[in-house]
Amino acid sequence: MSKPERIHTYQSSIMNSDRWDSYLPRNDDIIISTSYKAGTTWMQGICSALVFQQPHPPKPLDDLSPWFDANFAPVEEVVAQIELYKHRRYIKTHCPLDGCKYFEELKYIYVGRDGRDVFASMWNHWNNMQPDFIHMINDAPDRVGPEFPIPGDSCEEAFDTWLSKSTFPWESEGYPFWSHLHHAKTWWAFRHLPNIHFIHFSDLLEDLDGEMRKLSAYLDIPVNEDIWPTLLQGVTFKEMKANAATLAPAATQGLWKDNSKFFDKGTNQRWKGLITEEQSQRYEEHAARVLAPELNEWLAKGSLASGV
Repeated sequence: MSKPERIHTYQSSIMNSDRWDSYLPRNDDIIISTSYKAGTTWMQGICSALVFQQPHPPKPLDDLSPWFDANFAPVEEVVAQIELYKHRRYIKTHCPLDGCKYFEELKYIYVGRDGRDVFASMWNHWNNMQPDFIHMINDAPDRVGPEFPIPGDSCEEAFDTWLSKSTFPWESEGYPFWSHLHHAKTWWAFRHLPNIHFIHFSDLLEDLDGEMRKLSAYLDIPVNEDIWPTLLQGVTFKEMKANAATLAPAATQGLWKDNSKFFDKGTNQRWKGLITEEQSQRYEEHAARVLAPELNEWLAKGSLASGV
């Protein structure tokens, strides 16, 4: 079977894929990957519940599951932090698979979502970022690439730019972050590997119990039926939003205007009313050009709806 190869470097004001050169794997590590706003924090919460066998994490998410690629702290500090962990580690990445080091002994979880919903959640996320934090990352002396912009007033204009402009030359959309579609393609190409597990945001909404049981089996974590209902309750969207002060990433670092707004709606088709039907149609046409039909179907609907 073919294996992933690292062929690109992703460096921007926000992230740097070269940070993975400093990563020291443990055989039971869990790597959680999304492009962005596809259920990353939800999956971190689910992994926390499974690893610790309790509904809420024992510490803030920042202290348990860092975003390894992020430029927010020196990589030496992040490596030192995760080396101290006694628990099974579950580490977040937004790096496409063609920019990551791949380890056969690790367990990877890829979470997918319809690109329009990703944009809608990203728009909320972007507007919830503290301007001072954006200025701080832009003013970093070792920043690579253009400045990360302050969001404008028009969501529709932002969508047009997101759909037509890329941050990296091998991508076709995604500015000012990176391409949701290219990210999906890099993982989908290796879905045959036994240590890459695909989960869709829609499937988590439709059957959280079933998807969480599949994940538990994949991670070789036995289901304790006595406490399972409490674990499920702890990772519902409502419960995670209520605990945003500890579950929102960077909640302890002053990144957000309102931590609770990081967990905005947790629904599908939230793009309706934010972008026009014509823009939605252009997205569908673009996704059909960029993605293989099977991936396009899965990314739009998930496994339970599409049968993929």
